[in-house]
This record gives sequence, structure tokens and C-alpha cells, in this order.
Amino acid sequence: MENSWATFGRDLHLDLTGPGGVRAALLRALRDAVRSGRLSTGTRLPSSRSLAADLGIARNTVADSYAELVAEGWLSARQGSGTRVAERAPARDATGPARRTPGPARPDDRPRFDLTPGRPDVSSFPRTAWLAAARRALTAAPSEAFGYGLPAGRPELRAVLADYLARARGVRADPDRIVVCAGFMQGLGLLSRALGAAGSGGAGRLAVESYGLSFHRDVITRAGLGTVPLTVDDHGARTEELPALDAARDIRAALLTPAHQFPTGVPLHPDRRAAAVNWARSTGGYILEDDYDGEFRYDRQPVGALQGLDPDHVVYLGTASKSLAPALRLAWMVLPDRLVDPVLALKRTGEWQSGSLEQLTLAEFLASGAYDRHLRGMRLRYRRRRDQLVQALADRAPHVHVSGIAAGLHAVLDLPPGTERSIVQAARWQGLALEGLSTFRAPAAPGPPRDGLVVAYGTPPDHAFAGGLEALVSALPPDPGRGAATGARA
Repeated sequence: MENSWATFGRDLHLDLTGPGGVRAALLRALRDAVRSGRLSTGTRLPSSRSLAADLGIARNTVADSYAELVAEGWLSARQGSGTRVAERAPARDATGPARRTPGPARPDDRPRFDLTPGRPDVSSFPRTAWLAAARRALTAAPSEAFGYGLPAGRPELRAVLADYLARARGVRADPDRIVVCAGFMQGLGLLSRALGAAGSGGAGRLAVESYGLSFHRDVITRAGLGTVPLTVDDHGARTEELPALDAARDIRAALLTPAHQFPTGVPLHPDRRAAAVNWARSTGGYILEDDYDGEFRYDRQPVGALQGLDPDHVVYLGTASKSLAPALRLAWMVLPDRLVDPVLALKRTGEWQSGSLEQLTLAEFLASGAYDRHLRGMRLRYRRRRDQLVQALADRAPHVHVSGIAAGLHAVLDLPPGTERSIVQAARWQGLALEGLSTFRAPAAPGPPRDGLVVAYGTPPDHAFAGGLEALVSALPPDPGRGAATGARA
């Protein structure tokens, strides 16, 4: 007996116009569909009964056409498997050799190991716990949750987020001031547009850290704002520069990563945290707090969110991309009251909404304690990998200084000046994908460039991590024998 989907038919568009009778038109249409690739190899065709009903022709006409195309080699028919598009040799042009179907890149074209930053170990996604939360959320979901989403996000998620962020990150959040976004980039884009619209007398600018992600700067620029680099050193961004930059360049806001500066890995010094907030208060500007890796600290107490110092001048931005998976497209902003209406007005103008069912699932995942359990497990896993990285460097390359290891999913390896590019290339020869610090340096950033490698220990799955470390130490420069500093700093 045929499966129900075959019994009731599968949609198949065929054009039966042209010379000849119905049978000739059907044969021609099926051959053209296979020849053009519209029906790919292995595609199962509708049963003769279903196709005849859809086309309004006799079933025998379809059955005879199928049989002829089987005999010609266009189709194949097996008992219990139905009629399918047959395997065929690649088509040849009359004027040239056989056309090749694009295939995957050769293994040599792809890195064997990936230590580039910015992604978690997605193989560790808590599938079982997430599925259980999804079932509970789906069972309890109100009917209106299956309609179009709310610009601010599901109220269930915003309420749970307010409690979680207050407890875990020291954020002072009211659910009405939380806006759920389809990723951090959307949130940053909305804020940039809102800040640009609120200004007067010119486009205005945002201060950004001199080392950071280029696509964050691109989002700000696309919103019509300029960017001004803020010096980053061993204590994070030099926020004491903000008043002078504001006076000269009309700074509307500063985008900072206070918990774990990306990519250098240092927390923002307490004095500089205070300086940032004082500047925002005195000017009416804003600090946009990217809580990058704020939930992954290993050697000391977590650094609380900057937003807790002044909720009226600090926008808190968080995301599930590192803690769970980027595919969820779930992020959130905790906004000052003055920005809630402008941001929601922009979000209503066609911005993508995060799926309501994913939001309800995350709300259940948080409320049930599964999120906390998952984070504790991932902290142990990532700390173990961090320790493996530090030990491998101590054993095989003790002359290489490693920093930024107290938190997050990556470390920074300092390199002799002028060597970064050659070492990144050497890593490629080892089948290893790496990124240098120069990749993240803002154009016109103040101060001399710093040579280094940004090595992610969060990205690879467990089975590939040891091989990635071996490739890394093989690519590093030898000890110059000049008493280079060793050790690690936070």
C-alpha cells in the first residue's frame, strides 16, 4: 500500500502545451524537467493516479508515459519504491566537454581545525533538555502565541529574563524595558538608528573600542552614524577619553564590552567603569553594554553588568548565541525608559521578529533551571579546554605569552612585532584556521598595532581540540632565546 503522501500526490508543475497530443506533451514536459535539473536525481514522482487527477488526463496516459521514460533511462521504477528520476551521466554541451556539477571543496581547501573566535561549541547544545522545555512550552502556549509576534517580544520571556538578569548579572530590569531581538546585530542596528534619529545638528558618532568586530562598526555606519575609536589597553577601553572625544566629535554613545573586552579579553577597570557612567550622566549620552562572554568566568567572581550602576544611561545587550547556539536568533536589550518607544517604533517598521515558540521555549528553559545547569556544565568544559591550551603552551612554547584567560571562549597569544601575518599563514599550512589581532583593529585606531593571535578554545568539538592544539604549537615561532617573558595574566 502506498504512503499517504504518495496516494494523495505530490505537487508537480508540468506544462502540457505544445504540438502533438496529451501523451507527447507529457513526455516532453517530463524529459525537460529532468534535463534542466528541475527534477533532480532520486526525486520520487507522484503516482500515476495522483498525477492523472492533477492534470485532468487519463491514468493510462500517465502510466504509459512513465513506462516509456523508464525504457529510455530517464526514470526508474522499483516495486515498493515508486517511480523516481534515474541516475544519469552529466549532460554534454554540443560544443564542449561534460558539464560538472559543483561539488564540495577539496579537503585541502578546508581547515582541519578551526580555532577562530566568535562561536561556541555547537555540538554541546542541550538537545534533550531543550526539547523537553519546548514540549512544555508548546503545551502551555496560548493560542495567540501562534500569531504574528509582538515587537517587544513575548511577555513570558521578558518576565523571566528580568528575574534572571537581576539574579545572575546584576541588571536592574523591568519587563516593560526589555526588547527581544533576532540577534545582537539587530539590537545594535535598532539602537544606532534610534540614536541617529534623536540627534540634531549633524549625524553624530558612536565611540567604539579600538579593537572589536568590524561588522559591529559596519552596522553603526549603515545607520548613518560615524565611529570614533577609543583606545584599548591592559585595563580595557580608556573611557576617560570620552569627554574630549565628545567635545571634538559629537559622541552620542559608546559601545563597550566591560565584562570581557573583545578580543583582548580584559575586564574594564573599575575606575573606567565609573568614568564611562559619569560621562553618560553629564552629557545625556548612553553606554551600549555588550555583555560579551559575561556568563563564562573561571578564576574569579563574575564582573557585574555596568548597567546596574545607571539603568537610565546604560543599555544592556545580551544574547543566547554563545550560551546556547547562534541558530536560535535570540537576544535582548534592557533599555532606559527614554529609548523604549523609539526602539519599538523602529522595530514595527518591518524588522524581523524572533519566533514566538523559541521565545516561549527559552522562557521555560530559564524558569525550570535548565539554563543554569547548562551554563555550569559548559563553564567546566570550557575551563578544561582553557587549561589544556595554557598547559600545551607552557610545555611546548613557554616563550609565548598568553593573556585574557580569566573568562570567555578565547585567549590572546602575544607575538613579536611584524610576525603575525606569517604565523597565521603557517597555521594555514598546518590545516588550522586562526585570526590575528590585526583583524579586529579599527581603522585609524590610536597607538601602535599589537601583533598576536586570537585563539578560540570554545569552537571545536571535543574530539578535534587536541589536534587543533598540536597544529597551533607547531605553527608558533621558536623561542628566540632572548629571555622573553613567560606566564599568563588575566
